[in-house]
Amino acid sequence: MKVKLESLIQGARNADGTVVVIDVFRAFTTAAVAFSQGAKRVVMVAEVEDALRLKNEDKGELCIGEVDGIKPDEFDFGNSPFEISSVDFSGKSVIQSTRAGTVGINEVRVSNKIYACSLVTAAATAKAILADKPDSITIVAMGLNGLERTDEDEICALYLRNLIRGKTPDINSIKSLILTSADAQRFDDPFLSQYDPRDREIALQIDSMSFAITVALEGDLMVAKRVDL
Repeated sequence: MKVKLESLIQGARNADGTVVVIDVFRAFTTAAVAFSQGAKRVVMVAEVEDALRLKNEDKGELCIGEVDGIKPDEFDFGNSPFEISSVDFSGKSVIQSTRAGTVGINEVRVSNKIYACSLVTAAATAKAILADKPDSITIVAMGLNGLERTDEDEICALYLRNLIRGKTPDINSIKSLILTSADAQRFDDPFLSQYDPRDREIALQIDSMSFAITVALEGDLMVAKRVDL
């Protein structure tokens, strides 16, 4: 089983085989929380305008997401796992647009299967991949806006690779390492109030979700669904 690591938008374009797109802060942590709160599916789109159009076309009931960390006008919720952690999404279709994770999903050109992953679903994602026994896997760390590498996504990619290879990395060490990064520390910046420290806390609850998130093309939409293991 060959495992390749890639990064950013170009990495998503280069990916093949079973593809895992990673966004820890915060897109795919937010998506995982939406599923844990009962969402039926998450339609992942690159642009805010596409999300609003799809909502107007009744392709989903709610829009969640961000631009520069801030909830766009007319969106129902921001890209915040804490904000939606008490929301009942039972049976609802959610439309998500962010500047890294959902962009990466839509940039994948060649794949046998696609997963959206963060630290909260890493072990479940590894388990799902191993059950499929693919010949090749590409793990893509999306970073900041898909243009700049970030510690949390790169570390999550390494963690997932180690899990796939049967290793058992120390979770507390991973968390501590991420907390020293500039990307983690922006959640403590009073001038960046769009980044709630409670989002970071949820995102670093490593392997807290017992399901993976698969993404597949349905018509012309990339649709994510929860896969319980």
